[in-house]
Amino acid sequence: MPPYAQLLQLKIEDKDGAPLITMPFHDDVVGRPGYLHGGAIAGLLEIAAFTGLRRAIGNQAVAMKPITVTIDYMRGGTRRETYAAAVIERLGSRIANVEAYAWQKDRKSPIASARLNFLLERPGQ
Repeated sequence: MPPYAQLLQLKIEDKDGAPLITMPFHDDVVGRPGYLHGGAIAGLLEIAAFTGLRRAIGNQAVAMKPITVTIDYMRGGTRRETYAAAVIERLGSRIANVEAYAWQKDRKSPIASARLNFLLERPGQ
């Protein structure tokens, strides 16, 4: 886990064959009193996207470089665990498009989403 993921105290587990990232509510993720900081939510979404893409790529030697990152905040995250998971929308030989979603109580009510486009650099390309 990268240092920022360690600061956020992220945990990765398998849920239905896909990685699920969990972030507990703690002092390092507080923005305004009682709410998550937007940067902590964005970090959670980015780690979810990287983790999901790495899982989809498997053991291939591929450098994953973000080209664009777009975050949409839908509602404030409150004092509870926050979850995130990614969906690989397209996995080509040079480009990958990934969407990630963060939620708290109900997966159908996300607090934020992200769209990330990655450049995939394979050895010899």
